[in-house]
Amino acid sequence: MGNNYWIWNVIVLFIFVFIFVFYQKRQNKRIREITRYIQEINKKNYNLKLQDNREGEISILKNEIYKTTVMLKEVAENSMNDKANLKDALSDISHQLKTPFTSILIILDNLIDNPDMPAETRNDFVRDVKREIVNINFLVNSILILSKFDSNTIEFHREDIKMEDLIQETIKRNSILADLRNVKVEMVRADNNGIEEADNWIIKCDFKWQVEALVNILKDCIEHSFGDSKVIIEYEKNKAYGQIKIRDFGEGIAEEDKAHIFERFYKGKNAKENSIGIGLALAKTIIEKDNGNISVISDETGTEFIVKYF
Repeated sequence: MGNNYWIWNVIVLFIFVFIFVFYQKRQNKRIREITRYIQEINKKNYNLKLQDNREGEISILKNEIYKTTVMLKEVAENSMNDKANLKDALSDISHQLKTPFTSILIILDNLIDNPDMPAETRNDFVRDVKREIVNINFLVNSILILSKFDSNTIEFHREDIKMEDLIQETIKRNSILADLRNVKVEMVRADNNGIEEADNWIIKCDFKWQVEALVNILKDCIEHSFGDSKVIIEYEKNKAYGQIKIRDFGEGIAEEDKAHIFERFYKGKNAKENSIGIGLALAKTIIEKDNGNISVISDETGTEFIVKYF
């Protein structure tokens, strides 16, 4: 009886030791695995499969490392995207500034080399230089704004805004251009569908940035309108969204250009000579960042931009 008792104790002890050694080896293996993963992460290799559905402290540690790895991977990708965007922006600036600067240099050379130039011709050259400088200023400011949007450094301050106030400010900012081109801008209130008085139609947006976006859209419509015509801005509100339609009665957008008009620096078939090709891209970026949507319809009778604020 005594011998059997000791034999069983030895067997139980042996099994316990075996299980303990097996467990320790298994844990050591998993720790070495985690150590190797951390070494790879330190080498900026984030393509690791670390998810572990087993129980235990090691598995919890592994899953936490996985979460950290995912976060580091996203940070690294965002950093690469920011660098790529900055590179593209600098390239765009360099390319777009080359033409106006060349034009300014040629004009200045003419002014310097011809001191006896007629006053009228000289004044024309000075006006050309001013126009190019204004375009350069607009271009640089627009690219800087787009770069800030690309890097998510611009914050929107959304508040309740009357649609009518938004449109009136947009028209005011384009009044000089409209007068120069003899284009009348009309604001039209759509049927309110019985939801509320139109004077109280409210949308949630950042007033300053949405005026910036709508000014660029209206400017494009005015520039592509025929002389002595008009641009209609129609607004309406329903329970889902507020909508602003800006329609011109000009030459329209060529079929092959419709898919590209919101791309940066794209100049369509009917683009004006001094067009930079950035206003609509900036408008689209602002509207979409502020929880809106923009689309366009165009034919030979004119073009209509449709902006929705959800």
